[in-house]
Amino acid sequence: MKKSLYIVFCLALTGIGMQGCTEDFEEINENPNVPQNVNPQFLLTNIISIQADQHAYFQGFRLANYLGQFAASVEFERIDRYEMGSNSDYWNSIFRLLSDIKSMKELEGTNEAYAAVGDILQSYLFSQLTDMWNDVPYTQAVQALEGNFTPVYDTQESIYTDPQTGILAVLQRAVATLESTSATIAGDVMYNGDLDKWVRFGNSLQLRYRLRISKRTTNFSEMQNLVASGKLIASNSDNAVLPYLGAAPNQYPLFSTSLGLYQEHRMTRTVDSVLTLWNDPRVAVLYKPTQISVNAGTPQYKGLLNGQARETIAEAGINLNDISLFGAIFRDVPDGVDAQFMQYAEVQFALAEAAERGYISGDVEAFYQEGIRASFEYYNVALPADYFTREAVALNGVDNLNKILTQKWLSLISVGHEAWFNVRRTGIPALKPGPDNLNDNQYPVRYIYPESEQATNSANYQEAVARIGGDNINSKGWWEKD
Repeated sequence: MKKSLYIVFCLALTGIGMQGCTEDFEEINENPNVPQNVNPQFLLTNIISIQADQHAYFQGFRLANYLGQFAASVEFERIDRYEMGSNSDYWNSIFRLLSDIKSMKELEGTNEAYAAVGDILQSYLFSQLTDMWNDVPYTQAVQALEGNFTPVYDTQESIYTDPQTGILAVLQRAVATLESTSATIAGDVMYNGDLDKWVRFGNSLQLRYRLRISKRTTNFSEMQNLVASGKLIASNSDNAVLPYLGAAPNQYPLFSTSLGLYQEHRMTRTVDSVLTLWNDPRVAVLYKPTQISVNAGTPQYKGLLNGQARETIAEAGINLNDISLFGAIFRDVPDGVDAQFMQYAEVQFALAEAAERGYISGDVEAFYQEGIRASFEYYNVALPADYFTREAVALNGVDNLNKILTQKWLSLISVGHEAWFNVRRTGIPALKPGPDNLNDNQYPVRYIYPESEQATNSANYQEAVARIGGDNINSKGWWEKD
């Protein structure tokens, strides 16, 4: 384990130099259980950077944008038709990162600040696991070095709410530690060692998760306490994002991928209808006008219906030059986007929803409008003077939740699977499976467990499958069941 971790770091840190990867190699092999000569700051850099790429590109752009109906496939991406599979690469990546977090907290030279930041990242990663697969290994996860290769699957309810080990309890303790510690961290490529921003991120994750499980509780005092603390993400300068850079190897991956992969992702009718209804100028950043309309000198945006097979598109006579591609920020410049974990806009929309539902006190309209302002500011788009008075945007007391949650949905484009999670929880916007979907006209709610779990952890896998109602993409989790 130690040798492989050391090699991972050498590969990940090639910009620093490769000489250290070969020095003392015999000594490394003498103790395979504990990584030596690795500073916790390098592990922290590695954890944040790897997960940033996973969240923003491999999961967010390439997969979740189809599930959230920000992207429609024209041929190859069958996830748009709900051929989900297991997403086992992400499952494995998360468990590797969880192992790295454990190592970071145990290394010589670590401190309580590294441990608390590690707990925040660990809680975030476990939330990804349970929200994408349902019941998963949690309390016994990452125990291979202790000889446990068959961890039990904890219930989603306990993963979130256990008063000692649950995600919410771990986040509370991590925030309390960061608020009181005098320790410092290095290698923090997201917040540059600013522990106050980690506190705000940790609290904002609690808000996200408390809203996620809100169907399963009647006590919202902790949510109100988070608001009263004044220590949530408070502006776009607090955003949990990792900017991509203009130089390789830290460019947004889509910049250097094949043109075909970029062209596979098209604007959807869902996005088209919403942004047209709002007369929303953010469309010019998020998408490109169709090539036909540009050639004609009358730039227009046009979406494609999700969930269509190549043959259906061809039979309908759809000219793909008359369908919009994703915007220049995603393709034409190497650093046009950030890897987003959480934006200020999401926090404000969460507060607006919570206040509208009566979970917290506060001015619904103020939260809502601030969320919209934050989203426009994030994309560097001028907010039209009349935007908040437009009929489709203004809160009117009748369909406030629909408007709040639809604005929130748009703000979550490419933010991992967050839009998918929110649609599953709320049903807003009402996303409909496409005509050639492979899931009997049902909107999917999970990935299936990796085949490796069936082979190596069969007894615990079978117990979990029986408990959740079957290992299929329609078995709802604890927090989303009606």
